[in-house]
Amino acid sequence: MPVSIREEGPADDAAVYRVVREAFAGAKHRDGTEQDLVVALRQGEAYIRELALVACQEDKLVGHILFTRAAIGEVPVLALAPLAVLPEAQRRGVGSALVREGHRRAAKMGFGYSVVLGDAAFYSRFGYAPASRFGIRAPFEVADENFMAVRLRADVGELPGVVRYAAAFGL
Repeated sequence: MPVSIREEGPADDAAVYRVVREAFAGAKHRDGTEQDLVVALRQGEAYIRELALVACQEDKLVGHILFTRAAIGEVPVLALAPLAVLPEAQRRGVGSALVREGHRRAAKMGFGYSVVLGDAAFYSRFGYAPASRFGIRAPFEVADENFMAVRLRADVGELPGVVRYAAAFGL
């Protein structure tokens, strides 16, 4: 079934909340508040509407991805969190389509890097590699293989430093 991707709008808030909650309900690594993180991020300065995307199949919202502003020193970067797809729509390319479209839009907007805390096997498909390869460090203890970054544009160099996340992440 084809998937269409668009920016989220205020009318999508309840559906996005449900998608994120259901997507993470059975996840191996979760804290149970992922849907509340989306709400908090929308209310902060790090929110970028153009990089808050939903995936729809027919008229049903089945996926969501959020890239928010973060920084390394004074250089803006993006934090991908969360990526959510309804369980019944998983393993059908919905999440991949959201990541690729988010990367395309982010690069067009001038962002050089995106960071993510997640599964290396999944995110490496999109060019994510241990962030340490770019000199990027997490502001918390994490296995090197799970804190990843991707260079979104070829014209950016390494970016040594610690990521500063939006306040909503509570770091």
